[in-house]
Amino acid sequence: MITFLTLTSLFLLLLSSLLLWQLFEQRKMICQMLENEGIGDTHQDPELVLTLRVLNPIALAKRHSRTGRILADRLPIMTRKMVYQEVMKELETELLERDIDVNMHIEYR
Repeated sequence: MITFLTLTSLFLLLLSSLLLWQLFEQRKMICQMLENEGIGDTHQDPELVLTLRVLNPIALAKRHSRTGRILADRLPIMTRKMVYQEVMKELETELLERDIDVNMHIEYR
């Protein structure tokens, strides 16, 4: 019985070694193919992006602007756009005062 277990263990060890060797060979082949194609290792860290969403732009416009109170009910889409533009202006001036370089834009989804 011990002989059988020993032989089985050796067989499994050989099989595992063969699979590991094949894995290393496959990785070498992939690296060579990437180098031949000129792709190389161009791994870059993901870019971090800050997203800002005004939860209730109509209420904000009504609360802080006289024209916002007038336009909010009649032209809600235009009011939302104006609120976002104003928020962006205020954030930009605040960040410039703190000497923080930013690239800001409004993204429609």
